[in-house]
Amino acid sequence: MLLKHLIELYDILDSKYVDGEAALQYLRNINPDVDAETYPLTGDKGLTHMVKVRIPGTNGKKAGKDAPTIGLLGRLGGLGARPEMIGFVSDGDGALVALAIAAELLQMQKKGDYLEGDVFISTHVCPDAPTSPHKPVPFMGSPVNMAQVNREEVSNELDAILSVDTTKGNRIFNKRGFAISPTVKEGYILKVSDDLLDIMEITTGQLPNVFALSTQDITPYGNDVYHLNSILQPCTATSVPVVGVAITAETMVPGCATGASHINDLEEAGRFMIEVAKAFGRKQCKFYDEEEYDRITKLYGSMKHIQTLGME
Repeated sequence: MLLKHLIELYDILDSKYVDGEAALQYLRNINPDVDAETYPLTGDKGLTHMVKVRIPGTNGKKAGKDAPTIGLLGRLGGLGARPEMIGFVSDGDGALVALAIAAELLQMQKKGDYLEGDVFISTHVCPDAPTSPHKPVPFMGSPVNMAQVNREEVSNELDAILSVDTTKGNRIFNKRGFAISPTVKEGYILKVSDDLLDIMEITTGQLPNVFALSTQDITPYGNDVYHLNSILQPCTATSVPVVGVAITAETMVPGCATGASHINDLEEAGRFMIEVAKAFGRKQCKFYDEEEYDRITKLYGSMKHIQTLGME
């Protein structure tokens, strides 16, 4: 049960001493042969531990078949902001959701339920990330930069990406729960996927929530322009479609705030992502309309320059 994994992993991750190995040990307790790895990644402001999990599907590429592979990426600066803040911070929710999804998919396989497509899950584990100034509320910083994380997580094996991240420190979306973004592909902000909206309605039992994007949000960090947060940063490093899954709040909550994680919201977001992974592997969930994308690029040309740091 996803909620069980969220609670148990929260207890593990809410620690000054946690590292990637602690997260992997939890997954190995479910499946000792899990295809997973962890290793340190060092940046200008310290280090974090990358965690990568590959869960093969019955008709996936690992089996030599053609079911598409989905990437489920937990985005964050850190799980904690020690010593400035004591405990698990709101910004850690993306990592918690990603790891809980990995645990749930492994548990499903133990019970005989396999997805058709391969699933790649990645995040990083850092209990003492720095903070940085940002309006309207402070940002969680990161010991490594986003380009480093993209190089580790965004690979040619992926056919689509869901990026889950706490997105509470803004005035763009003001409802507790989770929301999805329009699909982003190679510098274009495309229409919201109807298939994703359908799945969101089913998993939540409510009308779907969508958050707005600006062009700034889909450009790489480091260009000195505004970004909502890092949720769409994977789109700067890939040609496949990317959709953000934002953990949201009614009020502005800093990413470095403690006591601000809502397990029920995380469970809904994680359950949605699992259902998307099921449907995507069966080729029953499209992130974008290929014919329309071809049409728009013929009319208006490439927007790949949006994925770069620009002309400066």
